[in-house]
Amino acid sequence: MEINILNIIFSVVGGLGLFIYGLHLMGDGLQRVAGNKLRQTIKFLTASPLRGVLVGTGITALIQCSSATTVMVVGFVNAGLMTLAQSIGIIMGANIGTTITAQLIAFNITQYALPAIGVGLGLHLFGRRKVVKDIGQFLLGFGLLFLGFQFMKSPTIPLRESGVLEGLFVSFSNNPFLALLAGVIITVIIQSSSATIGVIMALAVAGLSFEAAIPLLLGCNIGTCVKVTLASIGATVSARRTAMVHIIFNIVGTMVVFSILPFYTNFIRWLTGLLSFGPPAIDREIANAHTIFNILNTIIFLPFIGVLVKVLKKVVPGEDKIAEGGPRYLEEHLLNTPSVALEQARREIVRMLAIAREMVRDGMNGFLNKDHRTLARVAPQETAVDNLQEAITHYLVKVSERDLTSHQAEQLPALMHTVNDIERIGDHAENLVELAERTIGSKLPFTQTAIAELRQFYNQTDAMIEKTSRAFETNNQELAKQVLQQEEQINTLYSRLRQNHIQRLNERQCYVLSGIVFLDFLNNFEKMGDHLTNIAEATSDILQD
Repeated sequence: MEINILNIIFSVVGGLGLFIYGLHLMGDGLQRVAGNKLRQTIKFLTASPLRGVLVGTGITALIQCSSATTVMVVGFVNAGLMTLAQSIGIIMGANIGTTITAQLIAFNITQYALPAIGVGLGLHLFGRRKVVKDIGQFLLGFGLLFLGFQFMKSPTIPLRESGVLEGLFVSFSNNPFLALLAGVIITVIIQSSSATIGVIMALAVAGLSFEAAIPLLLGCNIGTCVKVTLASIGATVSARRTAMVHIIFNIVGTMVVFSILPFYTNFIRWLTGLLSFGPPAIDREIANAHTIFNILNTIIFLPFIGVLVKVLKKVVPGEDKIAEGGPRYLEEHLLNTPSVALEQARREIVRMLAIAREMVRDGMNGFLNKDHRTLARVAPQETAVDNLQEAITHYLVKVSERDLTSHQAEQLPALMHTVNDIERIGDHAENLVELAERTIGSKLPFTQTAIAELRQFYNQTDAMIEKTSRAFETNNQELAKQVLQQEEQINTLYSRLRQNHIQRLNERQCYVLSGIVFLDFLNNFEKMGDHLTNIAEATSDILQD
């Protein structure tokens, strides 16, 4: 049989591209359909490690991206909403959930690929509601995934009949370590364990034996560690520990299975035959081997999560500056005593403002020191602020349902507005991070004069935050008035610094793009002053004893 090598290469490469793109579309579509429910599920259903495993498995099975699940988990750990021990269970579950792709492929439903693409594209293009468009995206990705697999699989049939790959497959069967290494390399190159499994299942059509497929599959699990390791470089301590969980989980599990490879191969073949009620198909054997590997790995590691946490703290020393994202003072049993409940809400608001102040400080210091790690702390702090805004507002709504005095009723709107003002300060702090990242990435130059002026404006804003916090916490009318006076000073300083900047531009002392960043910094600080003024006015006019 004549073989066109170029056509085979095009089919495999193009099919792999469709497969990976379909996988991405499918997972992204489901994430959009689920919205914040994924985050809420992960956050609230992880009280025990076993429950964490189940949640991680379910979420990742839906979105088909263990990396997305891991990123959410790291965010929760950084924000203080989840412990490292809880995150380990979810990551173990994520490894199980990501094997569902192989199980779907093994069902051999490729004939539904084109209808899924047609229906999915129609819904995505013509659907009026966002949820319909997102479901369409999922179906489109689903169809592209199976179409890509079909393209990868089709060229292997003539290769099998010609015996071109026979020597390579024999080498893999005789030398499992060589197959293991090949699995690592393939996964590192294509950056997707699910896609690697798809390649292995396509090779099975060309004559790859199950004995050779297992070490390839094990190599795939090690290959994903390289991606995670690279992604964790320069990240927070929590992120690096999370990456280390993935590395230890996969490498140790691979070593265990590799040491009992003949027994594991026979066990999977027996189990697949038992479940299939007949001679097992190799694609189903490969899918089951991938799933059972992660399940057994989880069973081995699950009882030792406490030990693993201690090991991780030794291997990756240090502590992140974590902002506790959950409410500390909002006790439900105090709601029937509104005066006490309102005071607890005020304490939580003060804590929320302290986190927002840290965000501003980290955003500014990251800019001045060109420090990505400092800037990275702002994202989990923003998560903490957003969660506190939601929790405090919900608590105040419950307070409003109680029997309140007129004075207590007057406090509620002011407290709610204060919470929203603090959240907006956090948003402006995020803007500082974006400006800092742009500055560092583009290597924008700043004159010493401009840096000194930004420091001056930041110091004024930081002092205003500190004074506002004390005024609100102690209900000090005199401090609140000082904040209002300081707002006038900040507005005067804002106008003067803008004028100085325009003069430097006219004299060509500064770079134009740097000047835009400079003005954006000033604008964000000035807006923070406005929100602080709102809080001070609430303290001065309403929150009086």
